[in-house]
Amino acid sequence: MREIILDTETTGLDPKDGHKVIEIGGVEMINKVITGNKFHYYINPERDVPQDAYRIHGISSEFLKDKPLFKDIANEFINFIQNAKLVIHNAPFDIKFLNYELTLLNLPSIELAGVIDTLAIARRTFPGARANLDALCKRFKVDNTNRQFHGALKDAYLLSEIYVELSGGRQVRFSLKETNDNILKPEQNIQYTGKGNKIVVIPTNSELKEHNAFLSKFIVPLVVKTSIFQMEKL
Repeated sequence: MREIILDTETTGLDPKDGHKVIEIGGVEMINKVITGNKFHYYINPERDVPQDAYRIHGISSEFLKDKPLFKDIANEFINFIQNAKLVIHNAPFDIKFLNYELTLLNLPSIELAGVIDTLAIARRTFPGARANLDALCKRFKVDNTNRQFHGALKDAYLLSEIYVELSGGRQVRFSLKETNDNILKPEQNIQYTGKGNKIVVIPTNSELKEHNAFLSKFIVPLVVKTSIFQMEKL
């Protein structure tokens, strides 16, 4: 499964108040493994960055002056997220801003219902506990020591680790459909124990014959050696 772990930084809390996206960061995961494929841009919002926002992400108006506009990177962004499941922490916030920008360009919006919201998952999993990114990093022992400021790409990488933990940890549930045929052959008889997602693979008749032939090489020498040892003790 192809998933994009996505985060944004903005000039404020609501695009209806004139606030804009100023950074987008996304990392690609396939079957819960980072591939190295990523998407990252700082974006010129064509407006100032308020001090309240600057204190959170450290991105200044001066820094953004020579950065591309959203329209300049929109198609590349759409191509990057195409045919992938989006994973976002507090998805309604980011989708609200992204859809505002996409709508201005008459481009298709992102369906919020199809996005995995890790904030909602964390709140269901740990009711009553803090569920922001820093709190989850602490809970799952994810190193966030360099997170002095928020950053879209940096936070996307942190979220990718948290998402794996929220999905069941490093040993994600084994899926036969995703297993290479060279590892498990079609003729093998595979059974699930139902306890701890353990899998029992029953050997085929040909495999049993090969195993018995292998053992037969050791049975006779072992008997002879045992007999000699017994005689010596007498």
